[in-house]
Amino acid sequence: MERVRLGRSGLEVSPICFGTWQLGGEWGEVDREAAIGAIRKARDLGIDFFDTAQAYGFGRSERLLAEALGDELSGPGRDALTIATKGGLRPVEGGVERDCSPDFIRAGCEASLEALGVETIDLYQLHWPDPATPLAETGAALAALRDEGLIRHVGVSNFDAAQMAELSETIAVETLQPPYHLFERAVEETALPWCADNDVGVLAYGPLAHGLLTGAIDRTTEFPAGDWRAESPMFAEPALTGNLAIVRQLAEVADDVGCTLPQLAIAWVLDNPAVQVAIVGSRNADHIAAAVAAAGVTLDDDSRARIAEIASKAVGAPGPSPEGNRR
Repeated sequence: MERVRLGRSGLEVSPICFGTWQLGGEWGEVDREAAIGAIRKARDLGIDFFDTAQAYGFGRSERLLAEALGDELSGPGRDALTIATKGGLRPVEGGVERDCSPDFIRAGCEASLEALGVETIDLYQLHWPDPATPLAETGAALAALRDEGLIRHVGVSNFDAAQMAELSETIAVETLQPPYHLFERAVEETALPWCADNDVGVLAYGPLAHGLLTGAIDRTTEFPAGDWRAESPMFAEPALTGNLAIVRQLAEVADDVGCTLPQLAIAWVLDNPAVQVAIVGSRNADHIAAAVAAAGVTLDDDSRARIAEIASKAVGAPGPSPEGNRR
């Protein structure tokens, strides 16, 4: 894979980032050995960008990532890896709550450093905007962490354009991690244009619509206990039947392009000029190679037009939020 520049952060990374949300427990039970194998397979295939979060099992995903990357993360090979994590979600009974207060951001950053076993986090992101904390206070806390060398670059996740602009008055927002896939395109309206205008790097999560665009889900699919998708309207009627019809049509386009449906979905996300990176997570090492190959899929004007026509009929459904889970 050719590496890409992640906006004004200047980070040079693989266009496929391995995401570890699925390793924190909210997608059902995690096979530890399989998870470590998937991470190591991603590295073997040239992925050098890994995204995690404090709230993915509150240290569970970060520790798994550290174990899988081993000596390369803690030794001389450290500079060959870009590690992104997120903070700003506090565990509470029954779920989490947003907390971007200076004290909690610092405590979260320090917890992530310990779990990852590193001295510096390459990209530290606010997981969700916190309406209870002024962005100027959060920005000042992030600036202090950066000045102390605990973090190198500052990003946000799930922020809109206005929130990024406000935070940037205190500290420059260098990256955005938004939900973006063929069933979730709201960021095309203002967030992605703002990023393009301000040279903010974009690493999009959920390019496979949380499994819907793998083609492996149908009306009989039952999610295991603990999997957040069991409660999501995206995977329930009335949205599901219409979305599955869209998936079948997109699979036909993929056949004509000469790739798989998941590769088409990832390629479509990367085809947007405002997006540099697609985050793909898997607990199955066999799926990683296919995701990496998606970075080499090229869409022509006819394919783009067909996809746009099909996607215009998609039945939208809200994605996850921290009040229901930790994404």
